[in-house]
Amino acid sequence: MSDPNTKPEAAAPTAAPSAAKDNDVSRREFFAKMGMGSLIVAAAGTGLFSYEYFSPNVLFEASPIIKAGKPDQFAPNTVTLDPQSGIYLVNGAKGFYALGAICTHLGCLTAWKPELDMIACPCHGSRFNRDGVKIAGPAPQPLPWLKVWLSEDGYLMVDRSEILKEQEFVRV
Repeated sequence: MSDPNTKPEAAAPTAAPSAAKDNDVSRREFFAKMGMGSLIVAAAGTGLFSYEYFSPNVLFEASPIIKAGKPDQFAPNTVTLDPQSGIYLVNGAKGFYALGAICTHLGCLTAWKPELDMIACPCHGSRFNRDGVKIAGPAPQPLPWLKVWLSEDGYLMVDRSEILKEQEFVRV
């Protein structure tokens, strides 16, 4: 029989349950970590968008002044299209002049038709003579005359930003 004065032996504590307790994350700690992670992601996104907002968005455009070439490169009585710059350089009887090659109707690039001796818009059928005057079609205005001059080194220069009100010719 057992002695009433003796105490029962206490069970030895096991290490496994306390180690498992240390690795467990409570629900409150889990949501706190998720909240902090969300705030960090939001702050990084805000920083990125702020940087893009404050950084300059500049469109670099080509110079409106074009070096068209030397006068001897253009045969007499010809119309030459430069599609890169959107201009016609005309070597006419009175001298050189330049026209804008963009149709005044909806902005299409026109084409020189030597067999018809006219400039035609392939989009909607506007037609212009070699002086840029509208012959037919929906274009509301003639093709603009552009400023042309001879540079010191002998090149024909065209300023696409300066539209002339009166016809000007460069004689070479």
